[in-house]
Amino acid sequence: MVQIKPFKAIRPNETVVKEVASLPYDVLDSNEARLIGDQNPQSFLHIDKAEIDLAKDYSPYAKEVYQKAAENLKAFIEKSWLKQDKTENFYIYQLTMNGRPQTGLVVCTAVEDYLNKKIKKHEFTRAEKELDRINHVDTTDANTSPIFLTYRENQTVNELLTSWMNQQEAMYDFTSFHEVRHQVWAIDQKETIEQLVALFAEQIDSLYIADGHHRTESAVKVALKRRAQFPTVPANTEFNYFLSVLFPEEQLAIMDYNRVVDVPIEEDYLDQVAKKFDIQEVGMEPFKPQEPKTMGMYLNGQWYKLTAKPEIRSTDAVNGLDVAILQDQILRPIFDIQDIRTDERIDFIGGIRGLGELVEAVDSGKFTVAFAMYPTTMDELLKVADSGEVMPPKSTWFEPKLLSGLFVHDLESDAGF
Repeated sequence: MVQIKPFKAIRPNETVVKEVASLPYDVLDSNEARLIGDQNPQSFLHIDKAEIDLAKDYSPYAKEVYQKAAENLKAFIEKSWLKQDKTENFYIYQLTMNGRPQTGLVVCTAVEDYLNKKIKKHEFTRAEKELDRINHVDTTDANTSPIFLTYRENQTVNELLTSWMNQQEAMYDFTSFHEVRHQVWAIDQKETIEQLVALFAEQIDSLYIADGHHRTESAVKVALKRRAQFPTVPANTEFNYFLSVLFPEEQLAIMDYNRVVDVPIEEDYLDQVAKKFDIQEVGMEPFKPQEPKTMGMYLNGQWYKLTAKPEIRSTDAVNGLDVAILQDQILRPIFDIQDIRTDERIDFIGGIRGLGELVEAVDSGKFTVAFAMYPTTMDELLKVADSGEVMPPKSTWFEPKLLSGLFVHDLESDAGF
């Protein structure tokens, strides 16, 4: 079963929480973050993407960026924009989007559980992105962004969190990006904390990474580095745990993660596609797939519905995914895109941005063809993770996004080394 641990969160002062809380560092580029940061000196982006406070010619991966992040974290605390709780707590983080709530438990999860595959992944990571967060965690001595984890439904946990929310007043309650409502409660009662620890230790077999593979790998590698540096510290030292928010899988929704490609289109391209897909012209209005094994394709001002023929469908946990079918039947054989993690001819657009952005990307001439995908399901994600396999990159886009800055896990708060 899995370990969870309470912690002394560094979190926003209630009077500035809406100003501090920011979108995650990895959904904004440096220019987008700089615009927000210039308008808001209290934005957590000054910590999570500290290059916005340096000259534009600095690389986002320069050591000065991580040093600036540590300086800014210290400054936010000195200015009382952030404060640290005096007791180790759990927290409840509820996000409500379009009337649909999802309720997470904010905890520290164990590095050991990841090493023992009790915390399961479904994606590979990229070394340069890992190194970025390793340097960030190591220099700030903190997990500044939570890992988004999920677990199979447990009614007892659900009832316990619901009861706590019904009896206590939220310490944060505000609406922010994309009109998402964010509410946070602190669980500061020792008995309830112990009950939750026991429930996860006795009833939750595994946790699954929904979003945050690079942050997880980075937190683990910082812990392993520090274990080597400080071999005599206790096993419950803070660096052996990382900041996570745990959501029951039945409350989560995955959005489409769409593709745009910049490749020459040969005269017989549609004939090649027709060998593997049934093709239907659907006009100029964006086509959003409504069932698995179908996808939209935008080419030369025209939308098409592509339906995978029976012979290319698979029951395999990975090969049966819609994103895998696109990769195996079009991107690789027709466009020679072998690795979508590194090929610069392909880009990805999260479903929250809408299909109009696919049209704009192609009509602008930056890309030649776009694909609108049917979303990967939670059941597919869990099956892939349980099988020990990984999905193609960019298979899942979760909304709403967990905001950064609401919780920071201090790796030195126990003074264990």
